[in-house]
Parts: sequence; structure tokens; C-alpha cells
Amino acid sequence: HVQLVESGGGSVQAGGSLRLSCAASGLRFSSSCMAWFRQTPGKEREGVAALDSDGSATYVDSAKGRFTISLDNTKKAVYLQMNSLKPDDTAMYFCAADFRGDSWSRPSNYRYWGQGTQVTVS
Repeated sequence: HVQLVESGGGSVQAGGSLRLSCAASGLRFSSSCMAWFRQTPGKEREGVAALDSDGSATYVDSAKGRFTISLDNTKKAVYLQMNSLKPDDTAMYFCAADFRGDSWSRPSNYRYWGQGTQVTVS
């Protein structure tokens, strides 16, 4: 049984930072592509960052230079360090795992999802 549990969301002022965490269990962690998505009401889920099994990271343009995705194999956790936050970053953030497909930013290409953690930037 695979479980992804996000934490670390909250409210922060513009320019601030947050570090999101995603704890994974029941997953072959070292071989799974992990990703962060975000979603606001009425909009499609957007890929924010992904980390391939070989350690290659990919980011949506709006996150480049501000966000960093990282992974701790020992703790089976994936992180999203978010700096210089903007009001446009306000969203529910989701952790995703087990990528199958062509595009890292397509939600349907991920088999497992967490419940999300809310980030609010004012």
C-alpha cells in the first residue's frame, strides 16, 4: 500500500520561504520519479518540479531559480524548497510518484498522489 503524505504548507508573506515535505511509504523510492504539482480552484493541476530516478531535476518556468526539489532516500522523503514566494504561488501543493509516460508535467502520468498541503502567499 503506497502512501504519500505532504507537510510544510502554510501562510507566508511575499518574498518568504517554505519547505514542503512528502513522506513516502510502500514505494520503491529510489527508482521512482517524484514530482510536485499545484492546483488552485477552477484550474488544472500544474507540474511544478520533478526529480528523475537519476537525480535530474526539471522545473516549470515560473519556479526556475526560486524552487528546488530534492530527495532523501534514507528518509524516503522528497522536498520542495520554495524561496522568493509570490502571491501567484498560492495553491494546494501535491506530491506525486511512479511516473509512467512522456511528459513529467502531465498529472495522468503519475500513479500515486498525496492529499496536498496548502500554501498561501500574501
